[in-house]
Amino acid sequence: MKLNYYIADVFTDQMFAGAQVAVFPNADDLDSGQMALVANEINLPEAVFVSNPDNSDTSRKMRIFSPLGEIDFAGHPIIATAFILGECGALQLTDGVTSLRFTQNTGDIEVNVSAKGGKVSFVQFTNKISSIIDRFTPSDAELAELLSIKVSEIDHKKYATRLVSCGFPYLIVPVWNYDTVRNATFNFAAWSQSSAPQTAAQEILLFSPKTAHMDSNFNARLLGPNIGVHDDPAVGSAIPAFSSYLCSFDFTQEGTHTFAVDRGDANSRRSVISVEMDHKAGAELNLRIGGQAVLVAEGKMYIPDSPV
Repeated sequence: MKLNYYIADVFTDQMFAGAQVAVFPNADDLDSGQMALVANEINLPEAVFVSNPDNSDTSRKMRIFSPLGEIDFAGHPIIATAFILGECGALQLTDGVTSLRFTQNTGDIEVNVSAKGGKVSFVQFTNKISSIIDRFTPSDAELAELLSIKVSEIDHKKYATRLVSCGFPYLIVPVWNYDTVRNATFNFAAWSQSSAPQTAAQEILLFSPKTAHMDSNFNARLLGPNIGVHDDPAVGSAIPAFSSYLCSFDFTQEGTHTFAVDRGDANSRRSVISVEMDHKAGAELNLRIGGQAVLVAEGKMYIPDSPV
């Protein structure tokens, strides 16, 4: 079997930045074993296999695999898939907004694709979330040690460290300055001796309300025992938890809020994620997460009929 595939850089308007996602827009004939083989061969964080079982113009089924196995839900592939479907002509675009429905293993996602001159300019998807927020967290001294930063660099005036889970728990730690986020180093020894593992969170979202760029409001970075010391992974999966975190403070008034979160810098594939959230007390949080993408590669893959 021979299939076309494309690679997009997501949450960026620059080539060789953002997050890399491979998309196979016509994967109806692949089974799970073949998808796992292909994802392992592509060896990118995420590979998307798109099918159209209903032969619909406005809906698609997505299955997402990393080299380690299938992923039930992810946001970066939504942006990449909508962008690639528009780029390769599988989605008929009109200037303005085209609405789609993608189905992942966790359910349906509503997607809006903005286009201008027949080209995708922006993709936004809707997510409705509920969260659990816990104020039981390690002390500032413990956090500073396991992040290799100073206690004075942790913000405990406007923000505070909190544990937030929207299905996956994150220990969210605020600091004053952008440079603190960029220079932090995870300390494995301090982690094993701290109370942090008792929170059940295996990833720390470190953020600052100061950034080096005019197009974002927060800079964020993920660190943890399963993340390499020098790695700066994509933060898209943490955006629902971060949005819930912001809504947990009294100064976040009810209503619709818009903001952008950037990850990385010019040397580490910077991404910019645009977020709109509808904050209503006692209600699920409505999120609209969006961004741009660029096409960086396309090719053909020869796939065996069955796993070998």
